[in-house]
Amino acid sequence: MIRRYFELDRLNTTISKELLGGATTFITMVYIIIVNPKILEAAGIPFGPSMVATILSAFFGTLIMGMYAKMPIAIAPYMGENAFIAYTVVKVMGYSWQTAIGAVFISGVLFVLIIFFGVRSWLANSIFFSLKI
Repeated sequence: MIRRYFELDRLNTTISKELLGGATTFITMVYIIIVNPKILEAAGIPFGPSMVATILSAFFGTLIMGMYAKMPIAIAPYMGENAFIAYTVVKVMGYSWQTAIGAVFISGVLFVLIIFFGVRSWLANSIFFSLKI
């Protein structure tokens, strides 16, 4: 059933290879569970809840990529954005961490709307092929 759902035969792979790939990916990304909340803690976000949010967002993002898109791609918080939020937006610019996280949420909603209305595809198709390479 798993082999058929993920088309493992067509992709010339096995369950053991995929498990090894998943374990390798987990080992390379597990540092994010500690580092992301530690960076956000500098902005005043409590460590414990941000650690739980990091774990849940990585788990559900990766699960959706695996089950819906059938792609072996791990999804986790972007480590550059958390530093930008914590150190630039909160510490330097002086916004509260709640305002900064609200802005991230609003930008995510806007991005989903851009996808839903086809603007993202239109923009991507507007770029000359020579620039896409």
